[in-house]
Amino acid sequence: MDYKILLFDLNFDQAEEDAVVETVRSKWISTGPRNAEFENKFAEMLGAKHAVALSNCTVALHMALLLNDIKSGDEVICPSLTFVATVNAIRYVNAIPVFADVRSMEDLTIDPDEIEKKITPRTKAIMLMHYGGFACDMKRIMDIAEKHNLKIIEDACHGPMSEYEGKKLGTFGTFGCFSFFSNKNISTGEGGMIITNDDTLHEKAKLIRSHGMTSLSFDRAKGHSTEYDVIELGYNYRMDDIRASIGIVQLDKLSKDLEIRATLRQRYEDNLRGISQIILPFSGYKYFSSNYIFPVILKDSNVEKRDRVREFLAAEGIQTSVHYPAVHRFSIYKQFSASLPRTEYVADNLITLPMFSKLTSEQVDLICNTLEEAVRTC
Repeated sequence: MDYKILLFDLNFDQAEEDAVVETVRSKWISTGPRNAEFENKFAEMLGAKHAVALSNCTVALHMALLLNDIKSGDEVICPSLTFVATVNAIRYVNAIPVFADVRSMEDLTIDPDEIEKKITPRTKAIMLMHYGGFACDMKRIMDIAEKHNLKIIEDACHGPMSEYEGKKLGTFGTFGCFSFFSNKNISTGEGGMIITNDDTLHEKAKLIRSHGMTSLSFDRAKGHSTEYDVIELGYNYRMDDIRASIGIVQLDKLSKDLEIRATLRQRYEDNLRGISQIILPFSGYKYFSSNYIFPVILKDSNVEKRDRVREFLAAEGIQTSVHYPAVHRFSIYKQFSASLPRTEYVADNLITLPMFSKLTSEQVDLICNTLEEAVRTC
């Protein structure tokens, strides 16, 4: 279907093309100087001590679990309202995902009360996800983690530069994990980053990223090392310099991109606040957010009505999505059954509206007017 208004559009221009061409012409396209520049710039922007560029965010989550010594049979409390990769990473180390509900229809982040209720002697970590770039209740969660001696891993794939009480998301736990998939705030096609303030964990992360080897090809090419040892069981989780060069350009654009998204979110809220049939999650949010997506939830609804509303919008040329189907309902995760009534209602009645920096105010107005008509007639 040809949409008049896309769900997302890349914030790419000549700068990304030039960066790729320059990297290709340098004749070093695998992990090398562009990766190092990207890592340093990203860490500095977030106020983190270390960053390691990776092939995607899923491997960042996997590495975070490995480096936190999460093992077979350990329990990790996590949301179900997330992309499945958050939970898949827990299963990669053969740990057990323990699903917790969201706080409310207005706050789609993991509920701290649910976290505390689900802690057992086997619980070793909390894997949280900052939904849409909006912070979980980090004060409560940090207090719970300290009380029960639990590790915190932040899936911050939605939240580059998002904040909680003046501190960037991803910098609260032992690790913060970020995604640069094509539809994220920072887009490199595929790619991810893991950040930490722990020197020892940073060194181990670099080893695990590249087969457990003590030096990279780029190090040896520069003559710093002609031999290497393998001292950890590692993986090929590296990012190449072509993608890193795109990431550097994207970081330069990020601040302006997020400013525009904040303005667009406010226009959405102003237009939709008076529609009694919908809920606006995170309305009036007090911290700075990346505004990765703009979700709305239908009141007194069901999945059939939600789908009719989406079809109405599609017929008018407006692309939408759903973030996300509930992970605990997927066939592979039914063995880890959980009662999550709020998550299930959200998964059945949420619609993700277009959000990207090239979206115009006039397009937001059209989307809102069309949505109002849709919920009134469907």
